[in-house]
Amino acid sequence: MITDTDAGTDVAAAGSSGLRANAVGAAGIVFFVVAAASPLSAALGGSPAAVGAGNGAGAPGAYLAVGVMLLLFSVGYAAMSRYVTVGGGFAAYIQEALGTRMGRGAAYLATASYVAMQVGIYGIFGFFAHVVFGRQLGVDLPWSVWAFIAMVLVGVLAYVEIDLSAKVLGVLMVCEVVVLLVVDFAIVGKGGAQGVTFTSFSPATVTGGALGIALMFASASFIGFEATAIYSEEARDPNRTIPRATYAAVLLITVFLVFTVWCFVIGHGADKVQGAARQSPDAFVFTLSSRYVGPVWTDIMQYLLITSFFAALLAFHNTIARYLLNLSRRGWGPSLLARTHPKYQSPHVAGVVQSVVGAVIVGIFVVAKLDPYTALFSWTVGLGTLGVIVLQAWTCLAIITFFRRRRTGLSVWRTLIAPGLGGAGLVTAIVLALKNWGVLVGAGTGFPNYLPWIVPAVILIGALLPVSAGRNSATSNPANSLTAADRG
Repeated sequence: MITDTDAGTDVAAAGSSGLRANAVGAAGIVFFVVAAASPLSAALGGSPAAVGAGNGAGAPGAYLAVGVMLLLFSVGYAAMSRYVTVGGGFAAYIQEALGTRMGRGAAYLATASYVAMQVGIYGIFGFFAHVVFGRQLGVDLPWSVWAFIAMVLVGVLAYVEIDLSAKVLGVLMVCEVVVLLVVDFAIVGKGGAQGVTFTSFSPATVTGGALGIALMFASASFIGFEATAIYSEEARDPNRTIPRATYAAVLLITVFLVFTVWCFVIGHGADKVQGAARQSPDAFVFTLSSRYVGPVWTDIMQYLLITSFFAALLAFHNTIARYLLNLSRRGWGPSLLARTHPKYQSPHVAGVVQSVVGAVIVGIFVVAKLDPYTALFSWTVGLGTLGVIVLQAWTCLAIITFFRRRRTGLSVWRTLIAPGLGGAGLVTAIVLALKNWGVLVGAGTGFPNYLPWIVPAVILIGALLPVSAGRNSATSNPANSLTAADRG
């Protein structure tokens, strides 16, 4: 079993003081997870594609299907969390069940996927900051300047204590959720365009149109919930906190997105919503805000969209920094990355390295004069989404393997059926993502079509590199993994 003790030995070897224990509770972890999912940007950016290119009025049903799939995944994920209590997310689970080489391949893929997601969000943050601040405040700065300003602010917040980041994310998340709920309830209260109906959830409507595309964009809206396990070393009472945070995060994201997208459907009208999403995807939600609440509320929503992207950037930064730290602890990266700040106990070295890598990638797109939205955001977020879904499916296999090898006393539902069903759904999502890759990244030909090959390439690099003795293996004797308390 991978434990905090194992990690502590590695930390000492690296000359660091370790991450700050008991620093964040279930609510704080949920803030990180939901902020990474970025509810406002998911609703404004993802729903027009799920509705317009997907299954139209049936899109809320697609979001519900993805939420159920991830809840099934979470059953096994939460069950295994008591046996893998060191931060490391999917990679730690895969290493525990499938071995060091598979764990390292997963860790490399996770790091690359979240770096891709984060740099893509820097692009869309810069794009909207340039548009909104230029139009509303007359501050006309290039998108790249806004992106680098955000990069500095994120780096500073992540450098200090984790509870400060949690507080910032909490405030931003509450604001973006409230601004959307006001629009949602205004639509329902005024009866929408054609009355309040539930046709979005009828089987015929859900399975109509391009359901696969809707499922693909819906899946992208849930990315980031594995952060519950990433923070296990810093969590208060992780055996209880991590499962609770996992379930709470997935449930909150599911309920919020299903309800919100359903409100969008009745706001435009079930027979007109797909046309509205196709004709003006950028104004799909803003039109509803102005119509049902007022233009001032739309202006507020535009500002909060920018803070929503910032919250996602901060959440991803904290996740990536902890992945880099854990890579180093296991001997899979430079030992310097395992150091934590002597005062704040944050992974400050990993955070600085991550900021530099992000700046270099964003800089390449700037120099190449590629569009921050259609190139930087679409390409890298598409790649990151694919990588994370692969990791989720891989983790389902690891969970089933882990519990088949150990007698834990846990039910077959938690250890086999639920993760098996979740894994089947995730494999389906992978197939759909590859089948509709051009739609996902907004490019049918050229370089973006080769991006999916990065996923197996990164896994192979991690799995095939020589395994050195020492810190790279943190798995203990399986016979000692379980205690009477565990079985209870």
